[in-house]
Amino acid sequence: MSKLPYSTKDVHYDNDKFRHRSHFKVLSQSLTNSSTRISCSLGKFLMLLLISGVCLFLMNKSSPALETNSVQNATFTEFTEVAYQRPPRLWRRPPRLPPRLTPDEMHKKGSSLDDSKWVSRQQKVKEAFNHAWSGYKSFAMGFDELMPLSKRGTDGLGGLGATIIDALDTAMIMGENDIVKEASSWIEKNLVSRINERGQVNLFETTIRVLGGLLSAYHLSIGGNNSTNPEMLLEISKVLGDRLLLAFSSSSTPIPFSDVYLRDKVARTAPDGLSSTSEVSTLQLEFNYLSEISGDPKYYSQGMKVLEHMRSLPKVEGLVPIYISPQSGQFSGENIRLGSRGDSYYEYLIKIWIQQKNRRDTDLKYLYEMYTEAMRGVRHRLVRKSIPKGLVFVGELPYGSQGDFSPKMDHLVCFLPGTLALGATKGMTKKKAIESNLLSNDDIENLKLAEDLAKTCFEMYEVTSTGLAPEIAYFQIKGENENGPHGGNASSEYLNDIVIKHLDRHNLLRPETVESLMYLHRITEDPKYREWGWQIFEAFEKYTKVESGGYTSLDDVTSVPPPKRDKMETFFLGETLKYLYLLFGENDVLPLDKYVFNTEAHPLPIIGLVDEI
Repeated sequence: MSKLPYSTKDVHYDNDKFRHRSHFKVLSQSLTNSSTRISCSLGKFLMLLLISGVCLFLMNKSSPALETNSVQNATFTEFTEVAYQRPPRLWRRPPRLPPRLTPDEMHKKGSSLDDSKWVSRQQKVKEAFNHAWSGYKSFAMGFDELMPLSKRGTDGLGGLGATIIDALDTAMIMGENDIVKEASSWIEKNLVSRINERGQVNLFETTIRVLGGLLSAYHLSIGGNNSTNPEMLLEISKVLGDRLLLAFSSSSTPIPFSDVYLRDKVARTAPDGLSSTSEVSTLQLEFNYLSEISGDPKYYSQGMKVLEHMRSLPKVEGLVPIYISPQSGQFSGENIRLGSRGDSYYEYLIKIWIQQKNRRDTDLKYLYEMYTEAMRGVRHRLVRKSIPKGLVFVGELPYGSQGDFSPKMDHLVCFLPGTLALGATKGMTKKKAIESNLLSNDDIENLKLAEDLAKTCFEMYEVTSTGLAPEIAYFQIKGENENGPHGGNASSEYLNDIVIKHLDRHNLLRPETVESLMYLHRITEDPKYREWGWQIFEAFEKYTKVESGGYTSLDDVTSVPPPKRDKMETFFLGETLKYLYLLFGENDVLPLDKYVFNTEAHPLPIIGLVDEI
C-alpha cells in the first residue's frame, strides 16, 4: 500500500523493546534471567570478567573529556555526538528481541500471529474491492451503478458516473494505483461535460457521493503518489458545487430544494413540495471543506444557514420530524425516527462541530448543544429493550411524541453506535479519555449505548440464515406482540427477539454496521468488533459475490440460497469495503482525531488543527 499523506504512523514512536540497552544491563540480564538456564564454567566466568574489565578501562580512558566545562554543560545530544567516543566493539550487540510473553499475554497484547491474521484479512477486502471494480469496469464503466447479473450499467443517480467517484478514495487508501489512474482519467475526460449535459440529480445524493468523493480524493492526492491531479479535482468540485448552489438560491427560505437540473441550471422541489430533514442537513461537511480549499466562503455560508435556521425550530427533546418545507421553512408532519430521512441530521450535528476545530467553542457551540440534547432525547424517547433476551434498540415515533412507539429499526440506524462513540471521545481512545477525565456523564451514557446498539446491529446479521442483515427489523417488546417470521438461524440466541417482515428482508450491501464496528474498535480497542466485521465480510463473500465481477444486493436474507436483486450500490465500494479495510488495518491510517468521515465514508481533514495533517 502506498503511504497516505499525513499518516501519524511514526510520529508517536515510543516502544521500549526497541530502545538501546546498556552492555552492563545485557550482561546482568543474561546472568540472572530465570527463564534461561545458563551453565557457566569457571573459564567462561573469567572471560566475562576480562571483558568487563576491558570495557571499564576504555571508558575510564575517555573520562578526561567528560570533565571539561563544555561537556558538563552540554545537552545529552551533544554529549553523545561530541564528548563520548564509542569504544571499539569487542562483541556483537545482542539482537533486539521482543519481550517473552505467555500465550495468554500474547492474546491480550496482540501477537505477531494475530497481526498477520488481520493483515491477511485486510488483503481479502482489497481483493473484494478489485473484484467489485472489475465487474463495474467490464460492464458498466461510466454508468452510475453496475447490474452484475445482467452485466450492464444503470443510471439511477443522474448519470455522473457515481461508482467511479465513490470508489476513488477507497482505491487511494488501499494503494490500488491502477484503479486510481482509471478513475481519475475518466473524471478528467468526462465529468465536466456530464455536469453540463445531464438532467435531474438529487442535491443530497450528489453532494455526499460525487462532491464528497471529489473533495476527499483532492485531499488524499496532495503530497501522495496516487496518479491524481489535485488541481483538476478542485476545479471540477467548484463547477459541481456552483451548480448545486442553485438548490439554495432558488428557495425563499434557508431550506434548499431537493433536486437540481444540471443542464437547465434550475432547481425544483420534490413532487410533494418537501425536503427530507436529513438531506438538507447533510451537505455542510462537504460545502465547508470546499470553501476552505477554494477560498470562497459562499459554499460555507449557504450550507450553514440551514443549521442556523433549524436551531430556532421547535423540537421534541432535540428530536425532529423527518420532513421540512422549503416554502415555509418549518418541519412537516410528526414522524420522528433515526432511520431513513432522519439519520444523518444527527450525525452531522456532531461531525460539523468536530470538523470546525477553531469554531467549536464560539459560533458553532450550538451544534454540540443540539447534538447533546438530541442524544438525551434518543435515550429517553426511543431506546427500548427487546424480550425475551434484552437487546437494546432504537425505535420510532411515527405519530410524534403523543403517539404510540414503534419497535421498528432500520439498518440505517446502525450508523448511530459509531456516531455516539465518536461524539463521546472526540476520536481518542476510550482508555485515554477516561484517564484524562474527559468524559461527561452524557458521554459515558452515550458510549455505553453505542456498545449496546453495536451488539444489536450485529445480531441483526447473526439472526438470519445468510448471516446478512435485513433492511428493517422489528423487536418484540413487553406488552406488544409483533407478528411475523424470524430470521431463520435457529442457533441464534436472539431468534425470538427479532421479527423480519416479508417486505423488509432485502439487503442492499449497506455499510452502517461495519462503519460503527470500525469506530468502536478504534475507540474501545476491543477485538470482538473486528471478529464481527470479519464474519459479516465472509457472509458478503459467500452470498453476494458474482463470479463474472461485482457483488449483488439480495431479495431475502432469511432463505438459502438467497434470491438476488441484480444491483451493486455505489456505497459498497465507497463505504462498506472501505470501512472493513480500515477496521482490519492500523488505527493511525486516517486517525479519528484528524479526519472526519462524511456520511458516504469520504474522509475530510479537520479544519483548524494546530499541526498540519
